[in-house]
Amino acid sequence: MPATDDEHASARALGLAGADCAEWHTRCELAALYRLAAHFRMTDLIDTHISARLPQQPGQFLINRYGVLFHEMRASDLVKVDDEGRALQVGPAALAGQRVNKAGFTIHSAVHKARPELHFVIHTHTSAGMAVAAQQAGLLPISQHALKFYGKLGYHDYEGIALDLAERERLVAALGSHRALILRNHGLLAAGSTAAEAFHEIYFLERACQAQVAALAGGQPLNLPPEAVRLRTAAQFDNDNASGIIDLAWQSALRLIQGEGSGYRC
Repeated sequence: MPATDDEHASARALGLAGADCAEWHTRCELAALYRLAAHFRMTDLIDTHISARLPQQPGQFLINRYGVLFHEMRASDLVKVDDEGRALQVGPAALAGQRVNKAGFTIHSAVHKARPELHFVIHTHTSAGMAVAAQQAGLLPISQHALKFYGKLGYHDYEGIALDLAERERLVAALGSHRALILRNHGLLAAGSTAAEAFHEIYFLERACQAQVAALAGGQPLNLPPEAVRLRTAAQFDNDNASGIIDLAWQSALRLIQGEGSGYRC
């Protein structure tokens, strides 16, 4: 989606021009993802991250300025980093106040490097996500939301706080060709080629985990659909992109954060 006139004006205000207007549009979409994560209570104070690959700028990404809460994130709060998570100079502001959590980018950089088609990566530590990540069976096929991920969800075993760069290879292998991953004893990860797709993935994965925690808490035997139904439902979800449902949901979600605070587009 091209940058809007307002986004062009904001980009020029920060000294960005030409191809950099595409950067500002990405900044706005990434800031929106942060605010939507806050809206749906998928935050963990200043921990967890959402990142975006910058178009037309190989090896460069955006991630949150460390310490900014998700609900207050603005396009200008996002820091441009290289593929090792090192902050890069942007305009006259230089690197002042552009602290990033390098360890937080370890997981994201692994996905961005291995899967160049996935431009947005979301990692969360929600109660429901961590609960399912701690359950040996993983995500159970007990809800329609969970069936979106049937046969399309990776699992990566916990290795401690993500400081070891060697872990990236194992994480990528666990993700495989999927767009979603459960980090055991840790949390959730979802990615997409667009902000809309990444949001759709994390929203459904989070809701599926919430449903599982609630169902298990009920103490009653669980009903599992037959294998043929599981496969059919998973295939049906693949049509969401073709029919424009994901983009429609994204535009609807953006209306939830309009007018909040100073606005995420500034």
